[in-house]
Amino acid sequence: MLLTLTPAESKRLIAKAVAALPEVKKALRGGVVVICVGTTNGYVAEELGLRVDRTRFAAGVVLPKGTCAVSGGLREIVLVRGKETGKRLSDVIGDLGPRDVVIKGANAIDSSGAAGVFLASEDGGTVGRFFGSVVSRGVNLVIPVGLEKFVPGSLSEVSRVAGTRRFVHATGLPVGLAVLHGKIVTEVEAMRVLTGASATPIGKGGVSGAEGSVTLLVSGSESQISRARDLVSRIKGEKPLIISTDCGKCDFSSCFMHG
Repeated sequence: MLLTLTPAESKRLIAKAVAALPEVKKALRGGVVVICVGTTNGYVAEELGLRVDRTRFAAGVVLPKGTCAVSGGLREIVLVRGKETGKRLSDVIGDLGPRDVVIKGANAIDSSGAAGVFLASEDGGTVGRFFGSVVSRGVNLVIPVGLEKFVPGSLSEVSRVAGTRRFVHATGLPVGLAVLHGKIVTEVEAMRVLTGASATPIGKGGVSGAEGSVTLLVSGSESQISRARDLVSRIKGEKPLIISTDCGKCDFSSCFMHG
């Protein structure tokens, strides 16, 4: 089976897979699930049965003009035994353990299995608040991210030369790069989790709205391919996510587009 997915379709596929992960299901039954803000995580929230305005469930985005921090007004979602609580990450971080899950998107992945997250806030933002506790206590870190964000080389190496105060110019907001290790869920893992079929990327990119797309070769048994076809029929046509910004109201004076 040959399958092409736009970035929006990939986000929907990946979100369905995250909702189906055993550790997420277990945490929904008897633990804590923290859904950090992010464009893909907006889809994850929907797949977990929550109502969320995906255009506002973002903090940092990449726009045609460059890297950008947006103030969507929504914060992370904290679920305790599957119920939305209205709590913040800071309210539960001290109690998180191996039965719990933190879901955090990424801006990049590399071939070593590392994920990279842009840091615009000089205190490390969300990553700065949770990463030490998550790693030290064995909390499940799930990283939903599309293959459009695959980069060559080593994120660990490039993170050493990035930083908000290292750039003399930027198309947008200067950022640092945090390197995370967790369960990365791309289109490949999503297809396996949801259908049992194997997916291999054989091409990327496109035109006329297919920019950022990934083309996959999907193989498996007859029943697996049948499940894959049914799954794809439900996600094809997912509309692109459009996020608007107003540079005139931005508080990040360090942005090179400011003013």
